[in-house]
Amino acid sequence: MSRRPPVAATGIRGFDEILCGGIPRDHLYLIEGDPGVGKTTLALQFLLAGRDAGEKVLYITLSETAAEIHEIAASHGWSLEGVSLFELSALEQQLRLDAETTMFHPAEVQLTAITQTLLARVAELDPSRVVFDSLSELRLLAQSALRYRREVLGLKQYFANRQCTVFLLDDRTSGPGELQVQSLAHGVVSLESRAPEIGADRRRLRITKLRGVKFAGGYHDYVIVVGGVDVFPRLVASEHDDPFVRQTISSGVEALDQLLGGGLDRGTSTLITGPAGTGKSAVAAQYATAAVARGDRAVIFAFDELRATLIARTDALGMKMSEHLASGMLEIRQVDPAEMGAGEFVACVQRAVEAGVKVVVIDSINGLIHAMPEDRFLYMQLHELLSFLGRRGITTLLVMAQAGMMGAGMSAPADVSYIADTVILMRYFEAGGRVRKAVSVVKKRSGMHEDAIREFTMDRGGLRVGEPLAEFRGVLTGVPIYTGRDAQLTTR
Repeated sequence: MSRRPPVAATGIRGFDEILCGGIPRDHLYLIEGDPGVGKTTLALQFLLAGRDAGEKVLYITLSETAAEIHEIAASHGWSLEGVSLFELSALEQQLRLDAETTMFHPAEVQLTAITQTLLARVAELDPSRVVFDSLSELRLLAQSALRYRREVLGLKQYFANRQCTVFLLDDRTSGPGELQVQSLAHGVVSLESRAPEIGADRRRLRITKLRGVKFAGGYHDYVIVVGGVDVFPRLVASEHDDPFVRQTISSGVEALDQLLGGGLDRGTSTLITGPAGTGKSAVAAQYATAAVARGDRAVIFAFDELRATLIARTDALGMKMSEHLASGMLEIRQVDPAEMGAGEFVACVQRAVEAGVKVVVIDSINGLIHAMPEDRFLYMQLHELLSFLGRRGITTLLVMAQAGMMGAGMSAPADVSYIADTVILMRYFEAGGRVRKAVSVVKKRSGMHEDAIREFTMDRGGLRVGEPLAEFRGVLTGVPIYTGRDAQLTTR
């Protein structure tokens, strides 16, 4: 088996994981992307990681002034002490004057002089890491593809003998299809950004080339926050197996457990669906608080309901949500689907699991769908997430609201019932001149369950599930009609 070459940690959260530990040392890499995607920020993090490891590092800037680089660093709370900055703007002014007095082509004079000057600076400092920002200026000075390729090739050959890892930044001003540097670089990282109709920009990166080593291919979402670039590696469920003991999880409501054939099974996913107001979120919260009561950690990702509202409502139902939150065993994370992309959300769930969470509530799938309105691979991402949670022995509850209150016109935003292991159906029905709620289980892969329909109520005493009601018809039409006696109902 071949030995993996020594690597340089980039210091970028998630990026080293994609690179399986870091980027191979002593090679030249291309970091490309449109303006504003975070190339400079990523490059600075790479240099700062080297500085913190005791290495000499050098930032060569043609496109920005040293003051601008310091401003970018300050915006992230970084000090560039120990990072050598070499600015070529002053040199270019002198080169323009020299070019006017020569018989050679001005581009040839300027490019050669700039290259010689920066290489002299590299030889003087002898750094382990170098960032060259950016190739756009070098391309403009070259004025021809042949001269440009020759200069880049010269840089590659020079650095190859100096035990130096080099990042070349390029903003793609040459247009699509320019592959001059890609063919010469040892590795290529492409950064992309797109603006949805509503919400924050969505950014993603892809390693399009990395010679001789294993890496995580495909697109990986990332964000730029105060503190730098945060990368969210694409989730591959098969890489996260963690053997666990299968056991039944109780809701703390005996009749609900009976309806589910004893309760939910650890490592399974449950979809709770129905129209608004039927108690879906309350059932999911009940499982979370019951988990905490028996000593397990739980997290609720709230897309639709405000955190304060959820706490007040569940406290009123006797779930003691505030106490569980104060203990640190339960966490509620407010998610804004306009600001958080799918990749970031999946990473949040994954990090919660790594922190020891055993029950995950996603409330609701509707909000998650809004987080990826243009994503054609919703089902694939959701399947991968649920598969990961199942392999780690996590009990997952998904809430999905159906459009409409009752009747055949009710519809779901997405058909995810086939992905979930268990499906709990909540419905309204009318009896005795009152609108009531009913609960039933229509699917449970991991075992038997009741096929009965039970009345469901909520009050200060908590959630209540009545005895099985046999006298129903029209349940699957969305308009269950109770034809039995009022004496069988929980409240009359």
